[in-house]
Amino acid sequence: MQTQDGSTAGGYLRATVAYDGADFLGFQWQPAGRTVQGVLEAALAQVTRTATRVVGSGRTDSGVHAQGQVIAFHAAWRHPIADLHRALNAVLPADVVLWDLRPAPLTWHPRFSALWRHYRYTVLNQPLRSPLDRRYAHQIAQPLDLAAMQAAAALLVGEHDFASFGQPPQGDSTVRRLFDARWHTDGSWFTFDVVGNAFLRGMVRRLVSTLLYVGAGVWSVDRVAEILASRDRALAAPPAPACGLCLMHVEYDTRPCDFETGDVIKEQGKRENL
Repeated sequence: MQTQDGSTAGGYLRATVAYDGADFLGFQWQPAGRTVQGVLEAALAQVTRTATRVVGSGRTDSGVHAQGQVIAFHAAWRHPIADLHRALNAVLPADVVLWDLRPAPLTWHPRFSALWRHYRYTVLNQPLRSPLDRRYAHQIAQPLDLAAMQAAAALLVGEHDFASFGQPPQGDSTVRRLFDARWHTDGSWFTFDVVGNAFLRGMVRRLVSTLLYVGAGVWSVDRVAEILASRDRALAAPPAPACGLCLMHVEYDTRPCDFETGDVIKEQGKRENL
């Protein structure tokens, strides 16, 4: 549908959303408690005066942040989409923002149409804690062995049964494919970037904590391979704190790229130069 000035009006829309998850009980609506979905639907109701259901690309847990969550909804809106975008951001709380808002085909779904997702986990590794970073990083005083964590992370790349690290939605398969998984450092900051076609509930945080056990010398690199093969969640480390995790990006159009080389990942072990 188009307005008189030629700009597209409401209908089925998609948006990229960022939020500080520290004060939310997760993305998914709950009958009691503040959630991202609940805040978004309240803003839509306020602006459009119509009850609107929001669907997300994934259900981030309580305390988890997002830079690139993707949502979709049917909007009862007869004005330009740019006006709806401005109006929603005007009424949303300070810890949520819509980066963009645009039409989507009815066949598109924010979860099922996704090709890959990118999560980042942040660790601050220094003797003294930083009060100003406590909401956005897992703080560890014990020195970490980057080389060991990198070697362990490499074992996770490819298609595996990740039953040891998370729960599937509604009893689905626990097989997932990771396109890339590696650590980066900048002084005392350690960041773990992982890209996969999909993730089990709690999977990234369990992967991170297991890798941190390796970095702290509690477990060997080989222990990670054993945990992965066991398909027993009791053998993995407990989930790392939610504060360090952020959903960075969800992609629908292009294949993932290697973090270091920029090469497109075609299949396990192969690269296609851009």
